[in-house]
Amino acid sequence: MKAIICTQYGSPDVLQIQDVAKPIPKDNEVLIKIHATTVHIGDTKIRSFKPGMGFFKDLFIKPMMRIVIGFRGPRKKILGMELAGDIEKVGKNVTLFKEGDKIFAGTGMKFGTYAEYICLPDKAVMAIMPVNMSYEEAAPVPNGGNTALAILRKADIQKGQSVLIYGASGSVGTFSVQLAKYFGANVTGVCSTTNLERVKSLGADEVLDYTQEDFTQNGKSYDVIFDAVGKIEPSKRKLSLTKNGIYLNVLTSSDGLKLSATDLRLLKELIEAGHLKSVIDRVYYLDQIPEAHHYVDKGHKKGNVVIKLKHSDLNS
Repeated sequence: MKAIICTQYGSPDVLQIQDVAKPIPKDNEVLIKIHATTVHIGDTKIRSFKPGMGFFKDLFIKPMMRIVIGFRGPRKKILGMELAGDIEKVGKNVTLFKEGDKIFAGTGMKFGTYAEYICLPDKAVMAIMPVNMSYEEAAPVPNGGNTALAILRKADIQKGQSVLIYGASGSVGTFSVQLAKYFGANVTGVCSTTNLERVKSLGADEVLDYTQEDFTQNGKSYDVIFDAVGKIEPSKRKLSLTKNGIYLNVLTSSDGLKLSATDLRLLKELIEAGHLKSVIDRVYYLDQIPEAHHYVDKGHKKGNVVIKLKHSDLNS
């Protein structure tokens, strides 16, 4: 099968398409034919080995990451953290899924989705795809949508509360705006000029252009502030919180966070009920993943960058 291999840490040019052995499922695994995956900021940080947690934290985190992930390059050479596809084969002990099921799944730091096929345990973060989504629309949900849900849940958002989403046009941000509205909040989205209408269309009650105004100076306070891109200056993070307000950060609030198949099934229900959708910026093909990484590296993606696999073309 074809796969994108990360040969070492560095620029997107370290990503190369190669022929590798097609995996064989164990008794508790399913073999998935991948139709779509994604490239997000987490993928680019792993590839470039830039954790991005801040200078002092990185001094500690980088050595630890090298131990866990790999010293000169990732031990697991096939990157990618989420997918949508079809189950082609099931192990003899698998009971939750069957051949032919359309599924979406997240692999987290186990990676492996930049390929035509992958094997996952049947108890992985995996669920049947929403019936009203394409593979390309479903692929960003297991990581972006699941992360947004898990972090926002920490705030226990109540109906009528005010929630500000900073970085509302990104992958986690676009899902967060919709989820906060579903929870009954009054949502303010912060994004750039070109994304104001997009964020408004997702249900935001108010949209602020960060290139024109600083939300910490507008005199308003919020019950929850969620920095969905990890870019609010530390000195400003709590200036606009109410007395008992909660600040969340996609980089730090996700520490120890465990994404679950249960939450993925909940997101499926919300999608099918019309409460949640994926925002797709660009679509590339598997052999264009280096180009997709270059684009995400620029830091201006809107929603999700999706990778579509064309199996017949890759094998021709």
